[in-house]
Amino acid sequence: MRRTLMILLFVLALAATSLATVFGTVRGIVHDPQHRPVSGIQVVLKARASEFTLDARTDDAGQFHFDAVPLGEYTVAISDANFVVDAQSVAVFSGTAPILHLELRLPTQNQTVVVSADAGQAETVTPTTLVNRLEISDTPGASRTNSLALITDYVPGSYVVHDQLHVRGGHQVTWLIDGVAIPNTNIASNLGPQVDPKDIDTLEAQRGSYSADYGDRTYGVFNVAPRTGFERNNEAELVLSAGNFYQTDDQFNFGGHTNRFAYYASLNGNRTNLGLQTPTSAVIHDAANGFGGFTSLIYNADSQDQFRVVAQLRRDFYQVPFDSNDPGTQAEFLHDGNRENDSFVTFSWVRTFSPGLMLTVSPFYHYNRANYQSTSQDFPSSATEDRGSKYEGGQATLSWIKNRSNLRVGLYGFSQQDDQLFGLICHDPTQCQNVDPPERHNPDGSLTAVYAEEQFKATSWLSLNAGLRQTHFSGGVVENASSPRAGASLRIPKLNWVFHAFYGHFYQAPPLLSVSGPLLQAANNQNLSFIPLHGERDEEHQFGVTIPFHGWTLDASNFLTRAENFFDHNNFNNSDLFFPVTIQGTRINGWELTLRSPRIRHRTELYLTYSNQLALAFGNINGGLTDFSFGDGFGLLDHDQRHTLHLGARYDLPFHSYASTDVYYASGFTNGDPTIPGDHLLPHTTFDLSLGKSFGEKFSVNLQGINVANRRVLLDNSFTFGGTHYLNPRELFVQLRYRFHY
Repeated sequence: MRRTLMILLFVLALAATSLATVFGTVRGIVHDPQHRPVSGIQVVLKARASEFTLDARTDDAGQFHFDAVPLGEYTVAISDANFVVDAQSVAVFSGTAPILHLELRLPTQNQTVVVSADAGQAETVTPTTLVNRLEISDTPGASRTNSLALITDYVPGSYVVHDQLHVRGGHQVTWLIDGVAIPNTNIASNLGPQVDPKDIDTLEAQRGSYSADYGDRTYGVFNVAPRTGFERNNEAELVLSAGNFYQTDDQFNFGGHTNRFAYYASLNGNRTNLGLQTPTSAVIHDAANGFGGFTSLIYNADSQDQFRVVAQLRRDFYQVPFDSNDPGTQAEFLHDGNRENDSFVTFSWVRTFSPGLMLTVSPFYHYNRANYQSTSQDFPSSATEDRGSKYEGGQATLSWIKNRSNLRVGLYGFSQQDDQLFGLICHDPTQCQNVDPPERHNPDGSLTAVYAEEQFKATSWLSLNAGLRQTHFSGGVVENASSPRAGASLRIPKLNWVFHAFYGHFYQAPPLLSVSGPLLQAANNQNLSFIPLHGERDEEHQFGVTIPFHGWTLDASNFLTRAENFFDHNNFNNSDLFFPVTIQGTRINGWELTLRSPRIRHRTELYLTYSNQLALAFGNINGGLTDFSFGDGFGLLDHDQRHTLHLGARYDLPFHSYASTDVYYASGFTNGDPTIPGDHLLPHTTFDLSLGKSFGEKFSVNLQGINVANRRVLLDNSFTFGGTHYLNPRELFVQLRYRFHY
């Protein structure tokens, strides 16, 4: 406890950390047709999906500056009686500072306001996708509490296999809430998103090429800007749904705002008879349920100080399905279940000292638990695996934006305490050995990281990035890692094509796994050994291009990631005890493509995501409990899938109704069964559909179908990692939304 307090005080005292901020800065200059600066012009920045606005006046040099702008999509307009207002769009990503040039003309001169095209895109070398709350609401299945469709539909190279989210071939991702990283060093022990999608205002999904602000999880970073109350005025919403498999997913939320204060809170509950992916086409013993609450509070004390609080409580339960036709497993999973608890609270103080100089300090607490339980009658063994983790820490960042420079320095730290319980009752001594009574471990550890990042705009068409992140981890092992990163983006004038390239290193801290006593003896008797887990170290190369064309945006990227001590998970003998392991080395590379359209004829919006990926591993398992080896040369990782494609559209229909679709094609994951020919399983295609209608401003209804054609194929059979799973059957459900003022 003393070490926990010391780390927290150290982090807060330095007031500079690895904050993956949720804020950006919008700045620019207002000038006349002769490019002379115009002072005293009021500029208004407004969020596209809420009532959030900021305003500022240009100084003597015609410049304006908006600090602490939450990530998302905005419009910029001029508020002046002498000029015609023509709002233009700008995308704000975390840690960026787009520069706008607004040209004024008198109304008699057919005035327009010209904003540099895709200004937000030029400021980052990181492939980024923004998904707003309207897209989450309309995309089939995306708003459900345990759904990851808001990621898998819109982020290339992302998919769910053996009930776990994978991005670019890896498990490890970072969730940030309101710009605060929520630590979780455990591997593949939790299902679903960190936050209920219905509580998200904007999701910023990054994949690779991260600045030094980010460092612990290489494969995906999901920065959540939660709903705040700025999108409503003392308004409540009731969401009710019902469908096949006795499913329901409900929420009550409310929020509002004044000039200085905004609040949002929600309560949710869900249940279904189709929870986890099933080992056969039959759905047996697969119920799931959960409930939780969420709140976001923002208080603007004055023009320089803002205080933000975000908190969540959540509990989920999943039955574990089984194969009734397999005599060897007929009873093994009959009573198995997994219980998960997750709660966090973050507090952020945002201090703006002067235009461009901003400090953010954020202490946090996170509690996470996952308990696997089975009955004593299960055969060939009955397993107990309970794990709880507590994280206390803080982060702060100091950012300075001046002229061509965007400099950030910081520190990030947390202390972790784990409570682990392992037990195994073996009914077939030829397959396993008892660990009875269960053994308990209480390992602890800590992590501290410092960073510095500079984004330098050398010219209006060339931006350079350079950063360094230094990490110290103390747990079962003590490790230090230096992670340099460098990138550049080049905009082709007039065409506005943006080429970007990146090279960098990353470090991911290991889980606090501790094994001794009867469990270690049982492993040794099965010719297994326990090797302490070391952190994963990654090297990434990436290049790509972003092409805007008449409102369309095409982004293509090529990446290569080499990893040492690649994190995965494996079961102990033939039991249901799963332990994290590290693979000696992996090589993951691929091409990714995203395409987003403007509103076509004021009715239709299209999106496309595509990934061509190869995920290979080599060498031995060099950490955890296992004797598994890939042998000589490279072997396919179990979640290798060469082609993954999503094609979706939203179409506005007459009478305040709409249709939203998503077509998903996958070429098939790695084949883990030597009796089945081929390296990969069969390809498959699914189709999702949502039909909705509004009845005035208060009431709306939509009918959603997932896997409408009821396509049932074997999704994966990776017996070593995760087991056998089939695509979920067709799901049909109706959702009602009722909004009212109070």
